[in-house]
Amino acid sequence: MIQYSLICENDHKFEAWFKNASAYDVQSEKGVLECPLCGTRTVNKALMAPAVGKKSNQKAEAAPQKTMALSAGHPEQQEVREALRRLRSKVESEAEYVGDRFAEEARKMADDAEQKRGIYGEATAEEVTSLIEDEIDFMPLPRLPEEHN
Repeated sequence: MIQYSLICENDHKFEAWFKNASAYDVQSEKGVLECPLCGTRTVNKALMAPAVGKKSNQKAEAAPQKTMALSAGHPEQQEVREALRRLRSKVESEAEYVGDRFAEEARKMADDAEQKRGIYGEATAEEVTSLIEDEIDFMPLPRLPEEHN
């Protein structure tokens, strides 16, 4: 897995994970990368600081996990929430809900056993890992803040 910092034509910065560098290139060429804030598909890699490893004789410290969270006072919080709601609403209105059969259905479409169509549903961590390892394209549907209450 590789993480890239991305930036859209409207200067919105965000991060995304890809199976490998070529997976980013394929998605970029297909024009499927989309800014989660404004929806534009003009998205490029942003400048990133290189990850420099420690010497072999130094103990590695656990890297802190990054989360996408904006405090209540952050000026873009409402904009991000609305973008997540729009994305979620678009997927739910245009795709078929397949429940816990998500991984199975995604695999069938990847194997051309079924016609490709938009789907959403649930998958276990093991199923997600397997889909990633088999280079089957999918994207987690963002959870809305009110779902955590």
